[in-house]
Amino acid sequence: MAYRDDPDLAFLGTLNSEELNDLVYLIIHDKDGERRWTETLTVNEKYKRYAPNHSKYWQEIAEEIQHFGGNTFINIFRNAGVPYKEILCDVCDKLKVNYHKYASTKQIEQNLLMKILQQALEEMSPSQLKTLATEIGLDNISIPSAQAMTSIFLAIFRAGGFKSYQITVIIANAVLKTLIGRGLSFASNTLLTRTAAILTGPIGWAITALWTLIDIAGPAYRVTIPAVIQVIYLRSLSENRTEIEKINQIDISKINL
Repeated sequence: MAYRDDPDLAFLGTLNSEELNDLVYLIIHDKDGERRWTETLTVNEKYKRYAPNHSKYWQEIAEEIQHFGGNTFINIFRNAGVPYKEILCDVCDKLKVNYHKYASTKQIEQNLLMKILQQALEEMSPSQLKTLATEIGLDNISIPSAQAMTSIFLAIFRAGGFKSYQITVIIANAVLKTLIGRGLSFASNTLLTRTAAILTGPIGWAITALWTLIDIAGPAYRVTIPAVIQVIYLRSLSENRTEIEKINQIDISKINL
């Protein structure tokens, strides 16, 4: 099986090895840190030659995602992977996410994140919601509801930019901690502020509840769901790289003062 040209995964070729490291780890290892018996990346000649210089074999990494995606469908014996968008939509179906199949990949990814976030917000107490509102700069809201906060986060996602990236980091970090036992190692610690602490617990509860819907559906979902979350995070990282670098430079300058 070989990598299928996929416009939704081509951006992986713009990432450096450090940025790809978490994605490679979850492809190879399960939640207990053991090697997945279904993974084929570590026997690939390019992996053997270049690892841990992951950027040298990004297509093989993408191919592995397509391979696991193929294993989630009825015909698990076909010798071909499936495009990322098809994997994303399959994950959304399993997690009962509302989306339009003709929508853009990015919009469907946002719908997936909003499904997780919405369930997390519904688990939060009024005091937690108020604290969260304050953390994201909404001081004028007295007692925000989960519905109001969901609308606010949806607007932030649609607007894009660094704020959207921050929320993506927080959600992805909490989800990955729950699903694979470790969060994002590359994301700047300055992004994982009190807002992350406020959301991590409820997001963990939300994804655990969602997980019960698909846990018996097959082991491939234990790869494709966290892999999709990783891809969503990495896409946002790639799209906001310039602003992220500016923020990081400001943080470094403050430390040096």
